[in-house]
Amino acid sequence: MEENRTSYDPSEEEDFDYTAPQPDPGKSIRGYRIVIIILSVILVALSVLYFSIHRQQMLDNELLQADRDSIQNDLGRLMTDYDNLQSTNDTISANLSFERERADSLMTRLRKERSWSLAKIKQYEKEVGTLRTIMRGYIRQIDSLNTLNKRLISENVTFRKEISSAQLRAEMAEEKAAELDNKVKVGAVIRARDIRMTALNDRSKPVSRVKNASRLRVDFTLTANELATPGNKAVYVRITSPDGYVLTTEAMPTFEFEGERLSYSAMREVDYQNQDLDVGIYYNSSGFTAGTYLVELYCEGRLIGSSQVVMK
Repeated sequence: MEENRTSYDPSEEEDFDYTAPQPDPGKSIRGYRIVIIILSVILVALSVLYFSIHRQQMLDNELLQADRDSIQNDLGRLMTDYDNLQSTNDTISANLSFERERADSLMTRLRKERSWSLAKIKQYEKEVGTLRTIMRGYIRQIDSLNTLNKRLISENVTFRKEISSAQLRAEMAEEKAAELDNKVKVGAVIRARDIRMTALNDRSKPVSRVKNASRLRVDFTLTANELATPGNKAVYVRITSPDGYVLTTEAMPTFEFEGERLSYSAMREVDYQNQDLDVGIYYNSSGFTAGTYLVELYCEGRLIGSSQVVMK
């Protein structure tokens, strides 16, 4: 059995030719190409995604900026509207000032805001909308007050017209009453007629030349008047000489006429009983000159008659 065992001969191993398998170069190149293509596709996809995200962010920022500008513009117009609102009501004016200050504060916050987002935009839009709603409420109140004021002014004008009309009627009535009273007073005035003046000497005899007279006598008739008040009446006579001077005594007595004091030549008290009454009043003096004399008669503060008399 031992003879049949095969013995190991090293020389036989050296004679055996063994070659290891070598990789195929064509397959390696194709693999690299596939990897490069996959990486390129991934890079392109990532680039597209990056630019898409960046563009969206830019669009979002532009929209946020546009919304911010829109809110600021709306708030600016709202502040102008608050400035234009005016009211004579103190409470409304105070509330308008308070809301205007709130608008100023909101504008300051808007300008200082750096972290903008959709939520911030919604918040600011809500605050601006609240201010606008409040302002509309005040506009309605002011309009209501203006309407009420116009109605009150209209009623006041109507009342004024009625009062003016009533006052006018009262004034007209007073004028008519005053006119009637004046007519009554005028109608009650005693009148003097047939006024004459005679030159007398010291024995009370008429003289033909006034230069020879020592006194002048004025004769006249107080006419009958049922409207006049009877009783004692003071009658004043003013004699104005041809040279324009009122003849009077050394005492230079005066009486009141239309708020002024007038000097007179002579006076006499008579008892008047609403009937014709002949009266004569004397003025004592001398040195008279020829010419035209003016004789005026006054009674109860009125001029009751006058006449121009030529003395030779």
